[in-house]
Amino acid sequence: MKEHIFIGAAWPYANGPLHLGTLAGCLLPADIFGKFNRMAGNDVLMVSGSDEHGTPITLTAEKEGKSPKEIADRYNAQHVKNIEELGITFENFSRTSNDFHKKVVQDFFLRLYENGYIYKKSMLSPYCEHCGRFLPDRYVEGICPYCGGEARGDQCDKCGKTLDPSELIDPKCKICGNAPVMKETEHLFFKLSAFEEKLLKWIEDKNYWTDNVIKFTRNWIKGGLKDRAITRDLEWGVEVPLDGFKNKRLYVWFEAVVGYLSASKEWAEKTGEPEKWKEWWEGDAKHYYFLAKDNIPF
Repeated sequence: MKEHIFIGAAWPYANGPLHLGTLAGCLLPADIFGKFNRMAGNDVLMVSGSDEHGTPITLTAEKEGKSPKEIADRYNAQHVKNIEELGITFENFSRTSNDFHKKVVQDFFLRLYENGYIYKKSMLSPYCEHCGRFLPDRYVEGICPYCGGEARGDQCDKCGKTLDPSELIDPKCKICGNAPVMKETEHLFFKLSAFEEKLLKWIEDKNYWTDNVIKFTRNWIKGGLKDRAITRDLEWGVEVPLDGFKNKRLYVWFEAVVGYLSASKEWAEKTGEPEKWKEWWEGDAKHYYFLAKDNIPF
């Protein structure tokens, strides 16, 4: 019987060329699976795109003396060219900097906000007095308080823990190398803790997931889900659709994952059937995601 198969491949960052790990670990396996399902007669919707916001882009832009948009445009063009040369078939290869994605993300944000899952809170964030700026995510580096490895302000790649910048030991500004001070700033938080029990129950019947994904996810949730700040003191990214937050942007890890939905909706618009995306997002459609292991939490 014909099935609706949704395939989401990891979105490569547009701060550099595609590398072998992205191709071999995510894009090519997704393409092979997509081609197999099309040959089997299934209805396939396979999407991905360039991940174009966040500090990886702005840091590259500052290093090269370019605007973030120039960096994103350059590497998105390279990504598209490489994908076409390799014969990888997407129904839609999008980008997170386009207006369509931004609108879907803002609508998603407002639904969460209106239902009480997003709230305002003041917090202490690292501020570099030498550079005259807050230091979100990769703009600050230091020592992980959990494993002692080198870490950035949002995550330790060594142990995989997500971090708040205030947790770093011996923090330093990525730009000038000076130690920052902690300064109060208001941000918006996603009430992730409200979903802890629901998520634990939801994964109970996911026996078709691989063992490592099941164990990783269960341990992650049982370790306690903390509410996370989903805004950043940046000028590049998806604008926050609330008064009082015009100088902040939505955190890339919050908005980029919505790309699978926005790319599906965008594809439907391009086909002239705006509601067609629902065939892969409602009912009995099956979803498959091809991601690196450090993306498992998402």
